[in-house]
Amino acid sequence: MGGGRIVNVIECHGLTKAYGNLKAVNDLSVNIQENKITGLIGRNGAGKTTLLKLIAGFLHKTSGEVFVFSERPFNSIKVSANIIFVDDHMMFPPSLNLDEIVDFAGSLYENFDREIAGGLLKYFDLKLAQPHSSLSKGMKSTFNSILGISARCALTIFDEPTTGMDAAIRKDFYRALLKDYMAYPRTMLISSHHLNEIEDLMEDVLLLHEGKERLHMPITDLAELAVGLRGKSHMMEELVKDQEIFHQESLGKDDVYLVVRNNLAGEKLQKARGAGVEISPVSSEDLCVYLTAKTKGGIDHVFDRN
Repeated sequence: MGGGRIVNVIECHGLTKAYGNLKAVNDLSVNIQENKITGLIGRNGAGKTTLLKLIAGFLHKTSGEVFVFSERPFNSIKVSANIIFVDDHMMFPPSLNLDEIVDFAGSLYENFDREIAGGLLKYFDLKLAQPHSSLSKGMKSTFNSILGISARCALTIFDEPTTGMDAAIRKDFYRALLKDYMAYPRTMLISSHHLNEIEDLMEDVLLLHEGKERLHMPITDLAELAVGLRGKSHMMEELVKDQEIFHQESLGKDDVYLVVRNNLAGEKLQKARGAGVEISPVSSEDLCVYLTAKTKGGIDHVFDRN
């Protein structure tokens, strides 16, 4: 779209949302491009839901700016008409059954695909005559997510969409989401504290820590960002001198495992290998855990009395 011009659907500039002394979102500046699936990753309490609600216009910012479709989202009719926010707190009138909710959604969202909605409801064995209030937690999440897919909004937000779903249903949901996205590209934000579940879907990853951006990059770059090294302590000290260390832990009396930025010179790595240092890839999920740990040593730090 736009002849190759980069279009930002979301722009945040110094965005802050405070609750008393707590800054749930803290001076965040980030842009989200159109027609990409961006994974919003972070531990519980990192500020993911608050950020998504600011983007959706559900919350008013404390300071800074947030623009969605070049408008401030709070009280914006344009933003409301082009966004759907899916989480496990979606509320519907208890008198409505699933079929009636789908009909209502069809009248609300101009791109809503009733055929896809009906096919997904049937596949996931959801009965149209059932009231939404009678569904189990997992089935509510499944139904809400079906609405999110079928609405085909220009900005589609899923905040921990698979809460309560079992593993097989989660897998099918993500497959359905990806297939529909490929057929009808739009901007999607998916929050999760389980990166491995959405890694295959994402094009970009935005990692939040204590309300701040820890990193924002293509998922392919994240996979190459770090390398794991295991070897004798004295040898490792020389190897990683002047390197950025993301994580370190002791393994027995004399061994240490380090995760460092993957920019060690090839000859240095070759020499280390020859000296018995084990070199291994680091999963994206593990790296995100290390990047948001309170200490580089993780839980081991609690037991380290040296």
